[in-house]
Amino acid sequence: MIQINVYLTFKGNCKEAMTFYAACLGGDLFFQTIGESPLSAKMPKKIKNCILHSTLTKGALVIMGTDMVGENGLINGNGVSLLLNCSSEKEINNYFSTLSAGGLVNQPLQNNFFGAIFGHLTDKFGIHWLLNFKK
Repeated sequence: MIQINVYLTFKGNCKEAMTFYAACLGGDLFFQTIGESPLSAKMPKKIKNCILHSTLTKGALVIMGTDMVGENGLINGNGVSLLLNCSSEKEINNYFSTLSAGGLVNQPLQNNFFGAIFGHLTDKFGIHWLLNFKK
């Protein structure tokens, strides 16, 4: 089966962001630094502690991340959002509360015309989250 996973690029704070997401959502978190990789010998010493690859997994949820930025630098845009389809009101309320800490609530959780509780936020790392619970 084909699966699409989210891959996030950060400005040197991948470890902090992915640790935050693990604290909010739970799951197993893995990190590989540049210094731990076969690329280590080819990279400047100052970036050896940067994250080459990270993965947060919890069931079907997979979020990946890196500090590796292309030569044009990182440009945060609004073209990508992470959608969490929650399994209960308690879960959506918990995730919304923890993910919005230090960030911006764009739309508070509310009952919507499409039969769901829905809200969206931008977390403290500039990542846009949509949360949905279909009653």
